[in-house]
Amino acid sequence: MGGLMHGFLASMKEGLSYPLGATWDGEGVNFALFSAHATRVELCLFDDSGRIEVTRVDLPEFTDEIWHGYLPGAGPGLVYGYRVHGPYVPEQGHRFNPHKLLLDPYAREVVGRLRWGSALFSYELRGKKPGHGFDKRDSAPFMLKARVVAPAPQLPLPDRPRVPWERTVFYEAHVRGLTRLHPAVLARLRGSFAGLGSTVIIEHLKSLGVTSIELLPVHLFVDDTHLAEKGLRNYWGYNSLGFFTPDPRYLAGRAIAEFRDMVARLHDADLEVILDVVYNHTAEGNELGPSFSFKGLDNASYYRLNPDEPCYYINDTGTGNTLNLSHPRVLQMVLDSLRYWVLQMGVDGFRFDLATILGRETHGFDPGSGFFDACRQDPVLNRVKLIAEPWDCGPGGYQVGAFPPGWGEWNDSFRDAVRSFWKGDEGRAPELATRLAASADRFNRRGRRPWASINFITAHDGFTLHDLVSYNDKHNEANGEDNNDGHDDNRSWNCGAEGPTDDPDIIALRERQKRNFLATLLFAHGTPMLLAGDEFGRTQRGNNNAYCQDNELGWVNWADIDASGERLLAFARHLLVLRDALPVLRPGRFSTGEMHPVHEVRDVAWLNPAGTELEEKEWSDPQMRCFGMLADGRAQHTVVPHPGSDVIVLLVVNAGHEAVEWTLPHVPGAGHWTRLVNTGSPDDTAFPAFVAGHRDTIGARSLLLFAAAADKPSAMFIDGLLVGLTARDARSRLHIDGTEVDGHGQAD
Repeated sequence: MGGLMHGFLASMKEGLSYPLGATWDGEGVNFALFSAHATRVELCLFDDSGRIEVTRVDLPEFTDEIWHGYLPGAGPGLVYGYRVHGPYVPEQGHRFNPHKLLLDPYAREVVGRLRWGSALFSYELRGKKPGHGFDKRDSAPFMLKARVVAPAPQLPLPDRPRVPWERTVFYEAHVRGLTRLHPAVLARLRGSFAGLGSTVIIEHLKSLGVTSIELLPVHLFVDDTHLAEKGLRNYWGYNSLGFFTPDPRYLAGRAIAEFRDMVARLHDADLEVILDVVYNHTAEGNELGPSFSFKGLDNASYYRLNPDEPCYYINDTGTGNTLNLSHPRVLQMVLDSLRYWVLQMGVDGFRFDLATILGRETHGFDPGSGFFDACRQDPVLNRVKLIAEPWDCGPGGYQVGAFPPGWGEWNDSFRDAVRSFWKGDEGRAPELATRLAASADRFNRRGRRPWASINFITAHDGFTLHDLVSYNDKHNEANGEDNNDGHDDNRSWNCGAEGPTDDPDIIALRERQKRNFLATLLFAHGTPMLLAGDEFGRTQRGNNNAYCQDNELGWVNWADIDASGERLLAFARHLLVLRDALPVLRPGRFSTGEMHPVHEVRDVAWLNPAGTELEEKEWSDPQMRCFGMLADGRAQHTVVPHPGSDVIVLLVVNAGHEAVEWTLPHVPGAGHWTRLVNTGSPDDTAFPAFVAGHRDTIGARSLLLFAAAADKPSAMFIDGLLVGLTARDARSRLHIDGTEVDGHGQAD
């Protein structure tokens, strides 16, 4: 090994300044690393295990702020890191320290594991003044190293599922948490990419009716020291260190090809893969944090620093540092990373954590920032799904509705409005109506469509659906922070008892509330997102911040699905079939309430229990908890009609404590109404029909969905839909009665 290394070094050439990272061309490896302020860069080569540093060599050339060199004869498997020389003047923003081994930001694969130790810090950790001094200990024994990999073939975009936005239903899941306790996934694959790609998981997703699985961060990330000291881990992964590297903890084997294989299997089932990505900060923390990569490569370029005191970081993320996407090379790194995951790893889109950061320029948030403009014109990125978490912790950080065209946005206004309404809070009906109609007040601008509103009621951050109806307060004691972490404003209601109970009335009310939440989510205009396990009522025992619970508290416990869970699962499938079948539930344009010039009907109308349009005085009544949304498909489609596009639906919600008599409205052209959903009587699958003017009882805390046909083709469509629903519901009842449940077969 040593002789071979010396042979490499004797022929070290200048190489090229592009592409960045370590690139094998079949004959050797080109190394290229950005650092504007470094004075010297050493390439450090290690043995296969990454434990022994074999030799070092300077990158011989510096072009356009890129250090580069070419190593003939080197190839895939070579283990390396960098030591970067330059000024160590924190007061000027520079933190170079060649005693610290640094990870290549473009590393595709890593070797070893990070071991916390004081040598990881560029300053004297035990010094008299925190953050000062110059530490000369070698950090290599504690650090991850990069491994050269062979370039993967590009995966053409046309071969993807490419689910239209209007039909998209997201399913937010954790790679490890989704499969770690699944009894039908092979034990050696549980918690891995391979496990997520197993037949049993894919069958469950398909039978549920979702279209796109959104994975919590899979980029290389770090477990914080304060968690390690408590025996906990950074379970969610929002602490990225490598933006091109799948985290090894999700690999059943060693090869990163496992991720590609998982994506391919999901694609074969016409399921999209969306990655939750964290380009707003890194795992290096603030001025007192360790030096893993960016801080030692070029701190003043990679991070936003306080312009008056460059020793300190701008902390718009709440995590200690903020990546500086205003710098062209940092922006390039993020865009290169995104394209890599699309073209070489096969993913179909991204959900951006704290995405306001991505649009921050020196003057604040700008929807025309360099990052947004770059994505919009990029021939790869403008063809995948881009989703923003539209807030951060900085000034003016809340930007829901302010992102540019082409982006979807997590809509927390939908979450809060739906939770408050079904909790029974006063005066919530007007806002709920706005949210049911895709939050046009926020998103109906610049040609954006209803799908831009990513509607959710629960997500990884917060209560699960079961806990939302079972706890008034958070119970995060297991996190070791004296229950001070996590949100306090949960808008939850325990229905009469805190946590588990044997009271049948409370249990029944909780189950009805779960159905109300699911139906509201899936029948509202916009793009729905389900949290994994909510379809059968998983619990985190009241923990609303399970970020550090890499254990049974944070994992989906498939073996604990009881009869009520099976019924809820069957109900969720029923709702998703209806959403997919009825275009009026997922319109391509915002509903305005204006009269259609031909059919003389409104695309949406809001009704009172008498079946007539709500008046202003009724909207202003804080006690109003029952109203209806009438959506007429004839006034919504603007292109060639699809089957069922002329169907009319009536969604009725009653969050009151008492039943309400409801008169079914007279709609021009519609003969009778068919009841498709009643959350108060979920086992009633007879789908009764009623004439207009019929008075139906809307139970307390219930949601009903009716459909009507405007013409003969629509009537035939509804008849066919009912036949399919009846057969499906019959199969679900058979499964609930004791035979094998769909999606729980053996893994391949």
